[in-house]
Amino acid sequence: MTTTMSTRITLRALDGDPLEVEHVHDMVVATAKAIAERHGIDVLSVNSSTNHITVHLRTGRIESLGFAAELRRLTNSWYEEKYGIESLWGDAPQDDDDPAEAWKRA
Repeated sequence: MTTTMSTRITLRALDGDPLEVEHVHDMVVATAKAIAERHGIDVLSVNSSTNHITVHLRTGRIESLGFAAELRRLTNSWYEEKYGIESLWGDAPQDDDDPAEAWKRA
C-alpha cells in the first residue's frame, strides 16, 4: 500500500493586509504556482485572504518547508523592489537578551 503525502503551508503577514491589493495577491499566488511547476510539485489547492496564503502541496513536511521559504524569499524580494518596503510578510521580533538567540549575533 502506497501513502501519498500532502502538506499545507501558510504564510501570514504579521502586520496589515498586504494581499488585499489585488495585484499583490495575484503575484503571490502566481509565484507559488510557478515555484511548484519549476520543481515538479503538485499543488492541490491555494487559499488566501487579505493577510495570508495557504498552499496545499503533494509533498512531505521538509519539502513544504523549503517551498514556504522560497515563496517568502521571492515575494519579499519582489515587494521590496516594487514598493521599497522591506518585507511583505514582516519579521518576528528579536529578543536580544535571550541567550538562545546569541548565535544570530555572532
